[in-house]
Amino acid sequence: MNLQRIEDEALHLPKEERALLIQKLVLSLEWPSREELRSGWVLEARRRAQELDDGSVQAVSSEDVMRKARALIK
Repeated sequence: MNLQRIEDEALHLPKEERALLIQKLVLSLEWPSREELRSGWVLEARRRAQELDDGSVQAVSSEDVMRKARALIK
């Protein structure tokens, strides 16, 4: 099915169904692809590793993180 045919069919849908179709199409554009997500996380991991290596940040133990988080929600 080509784009023109899809458009013609979509324009004949009831208003509510067209709105749902629009929502689904827009959402499909907004989510990054699996590769984009992977690439983004690889870059973030490298950035964080570099910060640890150059001493601009210090590691925090998971126990400290959890203790602080629990204190915040009390």
